[in-house]
Amino acid sequence: MKIIDRYILKSFVGPFMLSFITIVFVLALQFLAGFADRFLGKGIGLGDVAELIMLQSAWMVVFAVPMAVLVSVIMVYGGMTNASETTILRASGLTSFRLAAPVLVIAAVLSFFAERVNNAVIPQANYRSKTLMADIVRAKPAFGLTEGAFSSFIEGYSIFVKDTDASSRELRGVRLYDLTRPGSRTLVSAEKGVIGFSRDDRYLVMTLFNGEIHSMQLPGDGKYRAMRFDRHRIVFESSGFGFSRTAGDGRVRNDIRELSAAELLEAGAAAKHDMVLTQKRMSALTGSTGESERLYGERHRLEKHQKQYNRYMTEYHKKFALPLACFAFALVGVPLGILSRRGGFGAGAALSLLFFVLYWAIIITGETFAERNLIDPALSIWSADMLVVLAGLMLLRRLNGMVGGTGR
Repeated sequence: MKIIDRYILKSFVGPFMLSFITIVFVLALQFLAGFADRFLGKGIGLGDVAELIMLQSAWMVVFAVPMAVLVSVIMVYGGMTNASETTILRASGLTSFRLAAPVLVIAAVLSFFAERVNNAVIPQANYRSKTLMADIVRAKPAFGLTEGAFSSFIEGYSIFVKDTDASSRELRGVRLYDLTRPGSRTLVSAEKGVIGFSRDDRYLVMTLFNGEIHSMQLPGDGKYRAMRFDRHRIVFESSGFGFSRTAGDGRVRNDIRELSAAELLEAGAAAKHDMVLTQKRMSALTGSTGESERLYGERHRLEKHQKQYNRYMTEYHKKFALPLACFAFALVGVPLGILSRRGGFGAGAALSLLFFVLYWAIIITGETFAERNLIDPALSIWSADMLVVLAGLMLLRRLNGMVGGTGR
């Protein structure tokens, strides 16, 4: 039997490498197509661009490995079925589960590899990527602005710039919406402006020329004010860029994608603790007079903590569920390959794409339900893997019923 196992594994390696490289290449092209306009003409060094692309490509590995497993497994067993090899092997007494054993073993190894990448490499890559982006924005603040579109890279503000000049840092056709104050809306427009950081990097300063300021109180009660200016300066906190500096030269990891599984569990436990304290305060306020406003505030805080907890735990379970998709897809890929009776790359890619779209649809739907506290975060993420595994087991059992075997 070792000869058959080696034969299947040898047949698996080539299609897997081809599928993996193809998927990563397509994802990289898509990434470059979406971000090329942000780099070109901005004066960013090629070394920084290459490093940023490499760091941003880390997530593609976890995405590409399961899909490459599914494509290659379908190709291998589809080719064997088309050559009548699986028929001969099953007629000799081998069950479909036994035929699937070699790729299930290699898929388990790939699942472990993907888990290590997802849990150890990607958080660090995301951290370094965001740090590099922060350094680029410090050196060239206009990098965060997209020409001809609204940008919200400064928290609480929506900024439109008609075009920018990378050499002079000049902005032309500026429109800025201030959304930081719930009770009012402010629009600032200017013919041109310049943008840069203060000397201590604590503030981003935007100086605008020849423009107008329009402000209105909410709800619309007639309180409207307009004024013109020759020169107007707006100062933003640097924390509005999504990063903050530590006491040293590092950066606080405040993005959920930068956290490992252990850090996500710790953050989830802290959110859970905040929920318990908030519930106790709500219980103390219930039934008391004149406390409706405070009770409303505590209820709002409870919803916020619950949402944070669900986000942390959803991301935690994704650290393990997505890599395990390698094993789940291998399990379902064996019967799909045998039933398809075609071992071509096109057939494998088409079936794989269909299953992968369904898989991600379940993941995304589960995340939405978990965020709204409609379903447990663990069930919302693991349900996709469980459904794929169940489908694989049912298909393999069906194949066993089609051709009898000794069960060896």
